[in-house]
Amino acid sequence: MSKIVIIMGSKKDLPHADKIASKVREFGVQCTLRVASAHKTPEQVLDILREYEHANVVYITVAGKSDALSGLVDANTTQPVIACPPPSDKFTTVDIFSVLRMPTGVAPMVVLNPENAAIAAIKVLGVVDTGLRDKIKKYQHTQKEALKRADTELR
Repeated sequence: MSKIVIIMGSKKDLPHADKIASKVREFGVQCTLRVASAHKTPEQVLDILREYEHANVVYITVAGKSDALSGLVDANTTQPVIACPPPSDKFTTVDIFSVLRMPTGVAPMVVLNPENAAIAAIKVLGVVDTGLRDKIKKYQHTQKEALKRADTELR
């Protein structure tokens, strides 16, 4: 069974991670939330990765400030990793550079919108799961129809 594992750098990231998890669950995909810090508890991060080593998972990392979590996860798994850092009032766009500038061979994808991070992860799982692929097609169709209705209402 396919699964999405959201790893947060701290419990403070839970509101942002909950937005991702909510969208994931709308598609009927199993979602697990975990907390482990790349700086404070790196062995715990590696333990989580070992736990899902043989599973069909996509990881979504949620960490702000110096986002070492996304790089640590990506460098230690062959599974896809999507970084979805929470917004920051203090440093705004500066924090994003910590996840955009990774060393060679470390390549987490970055999606800033939490719902879109969930959609991206589901699309990745949909490569091998035709049921998820069909759900994404239906979701996209619904989004397009809503825009068409909005346009019609404004005329």
